[in-house]
Amino acid sequence: MKFVKRISYFFVIPVVFLILGIFLGVWGIQFFYPGQWQDLNENRLALPLTEEETAADTDPYEAAPSVEAAASGETLCADTEYVLEEADIVRGTTVETSWKIPHKYIGMNRENFLETMELYAAHPPLSEIERGFVGLEVLSFSREKVMVRMDYRYVQPSASFYLAVSDNEVVVYLEDRSTVYINTGISLEELPEQIQLQIMDMLFVPDEETLYDFLETYSS
Repeated sequence: MKFVKRISYFFVIPVVFLILGIFLGVWGIQFFYPGQWQDLNENRLALPLTEEETAADTDPYEAAPSVEAAASGETLCADTEYVLEEADIVRGTTVETSWKIPHKYIGMNRENFLETMELYAAHPPLSEIERGFVGLEVLSFSREKVMVRMDYRYVQPSASFYLAVSDNEVVVYLEDRSTVYINTGISLEELPEQIQLQIMDMLFVPDEETLYDFLETYSS
């Protein structure tokens, strides 16, 4: 029995002294080196948090990112609805149609789409010019739907036309010589010299077929 007690004392006493030593060591650092103890705590806070600490430190009621911020990187897809609003600025009427998004727009974000529309407005196709295209505006953009308004000044063609020059570009006038029918975008300098002189004096075009032949020949 005495032998067992001696063995117990042999293990217990060192453990007690070890715990007491740790306690005294920590107390001594706090008492004699308070600044160092604060630095240790700050260094501990600077360490990367564990997954458990991160979860505990996260506020479950913290606001999630706004929908607007999340949608800032939206891109168009095959399911995007393409709404085209055609406005007659002379009569003040509007016709709205819904289409599948053109394939060339798929994958574009807002910035890409706006740049494409600006380029289209600056250099519209001849068919749009003939319809009286004036300009366009992107009314809305999202992955679900894109809405574009195109403005037109529809003009009823006359039996004959006149070609004139404005800002060094060829302009088509109706037979009254004052109503602009088409801004062709054709530079006067790109035409043969003889035609340039005729247009500067307002070149008469007898009919619509002759006008379109001219436009197809000299349009880039």
